[in-house]
Amino acid sequence: MLTRIERLETGRVVELSISEVAGGVTVQVCDPLNGAEREEVSRKIWWMLGLGEDLGPFYDLARGEARLAHVERQARGRFLRSPTVFEDLVKTILTTNTTWAGTIRMAEAVVAGFGDPLPTAPSRHAFPTPQQLAAATEAELRGGGLGYRAPFVLELAQRVAAGEIDLEALKDKSYPAEQVRRMLLAIKGVGEYSAASLSLLLGYYHSIPVDSWARKLVAREWYGGQPVGQAEIEAVFERWREWKGLAYWFWNWEQAEEKEATEKK
Repeated sequence: MLTRIERLETGRVVELSISEVAGGVTVQVCDPLNGAEREEVSRKIWWMLGLGEDLGPFYDLARGEARLAHVERQARGRFLRSPTVFEDLVKTILTTNTTWAGTIRMAEAVVAGFGDPLPTAPSRHAFPTPQQLAAATEAELRGGGLGYRAPFVLELAQRVAAGEIDLEALKDKSYPAEQVRRMLLAIKGVGEYSAASLSLLLGYYHSIPVDSWARKLVAREWYGGQPVGQAEIEAVFERWREWKGLAYWFWNWEQAEEKEATEKK
């Protein structure tokens, strides 16, 4: 079961409990929702779980690759997303130049410091809205451990709250992938890695988010351990065309590790 504290458009803060059932998912909420709230929750869950993604073309390509043979069988290919692009972009900025544990600490500080509490459990909070974060100060964000990321998050929140940037418009995939990339790179605090990561979450799979871990995996698998960069990594997965981001993400790296261990014996 997946649970999430969510602030609805009405201002209510509720806990969503999401479970898999035959043929789909079910969502339980302790307090009754009105019609508009139910529609909002349904819309958000649909986006969060990527239920509208058509992965058929990716599965067609994956059938011919042993390292991707598991994806269709296990229904892989979807990413768990936040209900809003804004939340995912803030969290992506918090992944830069830190460990995963550091990212979690910063995200928790943002939620606890600026999000609305759940009435039945005040220690638990929803992710803050752009307006709530826009009202913060840089010092307050730095106090939450965001460091140099604080001004980037603050400016992003202020621009979204003011209507200067419509991040949610990116959900309908009406923009070419390269235009989405350029739009994201135009936001302060977003570099190539962050833009590629968020593109994956938006359903644009043309690019690979290259970090030190990606370079290590690809170098070991195809380049004999020699240092590689973005160009070499993109070249390896070029045959997957618009699906190469998914091919990289769901590649069976464990099989590669087992092979390496066997060769060393």
